[in-house]
Amino acid sequence: MIEIQLNRERLQLREGETLAGLLESLGRPPASLATAVNGDFVPRDHRAQRTLRDGDIVLTFEPITGG
Repeated sequence: MIEIQLNRERLQLREGETLAGLLESLGRPPASLATAVNGDFVPRDHRAQRTLRDGDIVLTFEPITGG
């Protein structure tokens, strides 16, 4: 097991969990969220390859669009 921080909440995940898998477990459409891990933006098409590690800080937020 690993421990990460998701939006200021600590979570225990199985080792090898990906960012895509974490987002699926949240029950929100992943396309509606922007993500960052340890302060670095992670594009949607890279989430399945981004394996989470013990101590990672994950932020999810709704992107702002418009002008």
